Amino acid sequence: MSHQTMKTWYGLFVTILTILIGTTAARCRADESRPPNIIFLLADDLGWNGLGCYGSDLHPTPNLNRLAERGVRFTNAYSACTVCSPTRAAVLSGKYPARLHLTDWIRGQNRPRARLKIPDWTMHLEHREVTVAEAVGPAGYATAHIGKWHLGNNEHSPETQGFDVNIGGTAAGSPPGGYFLPNRLDLPGATEGDYLADRLTDEALQLITDWKSRPFFIYLAYYTVHTPIQGKPELVEHYLNQLERAANPPTSVHINPTYAAMVHSLDESVGRITAKLNELDLFQNTVVIFTSDNGGLSHRMGKPTGITRNNPLRRGKGAAYEGGVRVPLIVAGQNVNHRRECAQPVTSVDFYRTILELTAASGDAAHNRNVDGVSLVPLLRDETAELDRDSIFWHYPHYHAGGGSPYGAVRRGDWKLIEFYEDQHVELYNLADDISEQCNLAAYRPDLADALRDRLHGWRADVGAQMPTSNPSFDPAQAVPRSRKKK
Repeated sequence: MSHQTMKTWYGLFVTILTILIGTTAARCRADESRPPNIIFLLADDLGWNGLGCYGSDLHPTPNLNRLAERGVRFTNAYSACTVCSPTRAAVLSGKYPARLHLTDWIRGQNRPRARLKIPDWTMHLEHREVTVAEAVGPAGYATAHIGKWHLGNNEHSPETQGFDVNIGGTAAGSPPGGYFLPNRLDLPGATEGDYLADRLTDEALQLITDWKSRPFFIYLAYYTVHTPIQGKPELVEHYLNQLERAANPPTSVHINPTYAAMVHSLDESVGRITAKLNELDLFQNTVVIFTSDNGGLSHRMGKPTGITRNNPLRRGKGAAYEGGVRVPLIVAGQNVNHRRECAQPVTSVDFYRTILELTAASGDAAHNRNVDGVSLVPLLRDETAELDRDSIFWHYPHYHAGGGSPYGAVRRGDWKLIEFYEDQHVELYNLADDISEQCNLAAYRPDLADALRDRLHGWRADVGAQMPTSNPSFDPAQAVPRSRKKK
């Protein structure tokens, strides 16, 4: 080949390469100019330590680990409530459950002989509340709800709250008929033996493909890992063999092979979603949020369930302690810094303002005036950023089979105060030194305890929290379920 020919070919190569680079750069600029897609992935009853990147000794979760490496992993993230329905309402509305008067899982638990009578609370998300879907829809977003709804019956279904598409969202709090299809969710195209998490993910993948040319918000609320505990047999066998090979499985935190199989399927589903985003060149134009609605179900009627453990956190779902409300939270995607941990306390009410800022949606001005959360966008983009917030709060005026009695709580900085409504006693913990909440410092720091209790009471008044009242039918012999009576 002559020197002149080589120059000609080289020049042609450079020209083509320049065109390709320019086209790619232009496409990236165009992508960045388009509002990001939002995919909100909500697990059910997944505790803070349930993923490999949060320290699980049985659940490797490679796909969620990779998602965390591509974004920010929050270590002090909280659900708005210790049970599911209130947290879901908080995610969608940006308001504390206490403000919504939706403070328990729907339909809750009735203890007519308990010391306190629970308030007349709201068992649905009211239509007057503006959801994320209703806020981003007018900004040009296609919106879909997939999976668990649990915020009311047909009159309060996802379609009535701004979602263009609803797949599997009913009043049910757990999968009716279980995790193996067909069940009673009437999912389209279900075949015998399909696994629910896989089937819901199939629906999400189809919508991502169908909507790839327009902004979309997909709220994918998995039923996993809520009871009934059912995993794919081959995965159950895999984890059973793994536990049997372990030297001392009883010393492990996670020892339930069926639960591990469920977490495995959840992780596979997240991997399939990120793979589809990569395939369609959408990941960098999408923000993926993964979290849970409350802590793991570690206790029932005062006894360990054998389902999961939340160590080193105390207790689990239904309780006032960290095991009931501290949850995993991973955010990755467009303009989100990579490989970062964030220790600032955040909570479910923050997702509303975060998504509105990410999408440049305005929402409803009257609703926004009473939104309790703050946007997490500064934390996603700047590791030196701090939120302009003094405290976060909880209010649970109910009883729960997981061991909880009516309580309120406040976290400010490293300090957390819990007030138990039956007798108004308080417990004070420094979470930086005592993440397991074993050393109650209320008697040693009375001034701080009083200040935090006053702050909690002031917040309750501000949001109009409903309080339980003295129960005239209180009977100590029948106050708790029969299985918890002492012999």
